[in-house]
Amino acid sequence: MTEETPDSDSQSTEGEPHTGQTHEAVERVRDNRERLAPAIGRAWTDDEPWRFLTDLTAIGSRMAGSEGERRAADLVADAFERAGLRNVRTDSFGIAAWERGTAELYVTTPGRDGSQQTRSFEALALPYSPAGEMTGALVDVGYGTPEEVDAVDVEGRIAVASTTTPADSRFVHRMEKFSYAVASGAVGFVFVNHLDGQLPPTGSLTFGEEAEAPALGVSKETGEWLREYAANTPGPVASVEGAVDAETTPGESRNVLGRVGPDTDERVLLLAHYDAHDIAEGALDNGCGIATVVTAAGILAEAYENDAASLPIGVDVVAVGCEEIGLLGAEHLAETTTLETVRGVVNADGAGRFRDLVALTHTSDAAASVANAVSTATRHPIEVESEPHPFSDQWPFVRRGVPALQLHSDSGERGRGWGHTHADTRDKVDDRSVREHAALTALLVAEFAAVDRDPARLDPNALAAAFREAGFETGMRAADLWPPEWD
Repeated sequence: MTEETPDSDSQSTEGEPHTGQTHEAVERVRDNRERLAPAIGRAWTDDEPWRFLTDLTAIGSRMAGSEGERRAADLVADAFERAGLRNVRTDSFGIAAWERGTAELYVTTPGRDGSQQTRSFEALALPYSPAGEMTGALVDVGYGTPEEVDAVDVEGRIAVASTTTPADSRFVHRMEKFSYAVASGAVGFVFVNHLDGQLPPTGSLTFGEEAEAPALGVSKETGEWLREYAANTPGPVASVEGAVDAETTPGESRNVLGRVGPDTDERVLLLAHYDAHDIAEGALDNGCGIATVVTAAGILAEAYENDAASLPIGVDVVAVGCEEIGLLGAEHLAETTTLETVRGVVNADGAGRFRDLVALTHTSDAAASVANAVSTATRHPIEVESEPHPFSDQWPFVRRGVPALQLHSDSGERGRGWGHTHADTRDKVDDRSVREHAALTALLVAEFAAVDRDPARLDPNALAAAFREAGFETGMRAADLWPPEWD
């Protein structure tokens, strides 16, 4: 996920609507703001978001298919009930559950006296890495972009790639880097954190199935050593042995669903994933996001409990499982929902983490108009980004033509920060951001549901062109994510 510095051009002042929206939309948001004001005020002073985050992060591992994820689903269902949602229920589905075992990484180099020296380094297996060994020379592929992989000989070697990408390019996802390196002949993959702190990163290699080669995550500090030992850099010639102990077995996950507003066939979907990687508390990714959705749902439920007519269509609120190992909960939701009845999707993946809200519109002009109207009416800067990507829970819907907003927030740093490391813990959270973003989320959902909103479906040809223009095609094809209907 890309975390960019906010663009000051995205800010607006009252009475100056953004291009592509109307004064009527801005006035409607202001009316909704007044209607939601008492509920927003209570949410602002309530300690429920912090208590919910505390309970969620105290579970420990919420890895997809684990007992911790099941306990988290029960916790979310209870929170939905307290928030006033109707018809709260769970929907289970089968998955390929990956269970982490041990990981080993050894590097052997010649000493100046001709002897051999072997060092071990801390490493984590990346989800869906198969059990097995990888042996060979290291090759430094820099950021791991396709161009960098093509520039070196990775055949039979172990590719070493950074978790970040150059600032002047789009953010290249881990799945793209791994898949392209392996497709180019690499026998293994090492993912190097770009942040200090002896923090090996984790993150899935595929969308829900065992990968073709073993892969490990290592800290920035370990990565410095590995790059020095790489065959395509000056220094000692090293031999490398890595081993992964992991298991992929049939498992089960679940989505948690509830309803706000009238029981109409047409609806808006408000989503966030509640699962997290097993190595940390998952406070930022995505404890903040699901806390934002729970709080926003409570605001909507309170505001429209006795005034359902002011919310023209219903809102299905869904906590989805298994995002971290391949968007499996969102995919199940898309497959079991009549998408013709879904006006739009609002996905809170990254909302509430940091101060400034970012709305990723995935090429939808209608979604951008909703975000801009809320930004203008509240005089709150919302950075609107149109570039699409396939790496969060809006993707199963966007791919099928449904307009979507992904709500993120910006730290001003490149990359995912503490996410996917041991350091993703509750102490990093400022729940003022959660409460503020929850209020904005409620307004965004209400505007998406407005009576004169009729957002156009996403055109598959235009969507494919946008992904090509953004530079995604090569990496998505390598990761088997490019929809065949786009060819």
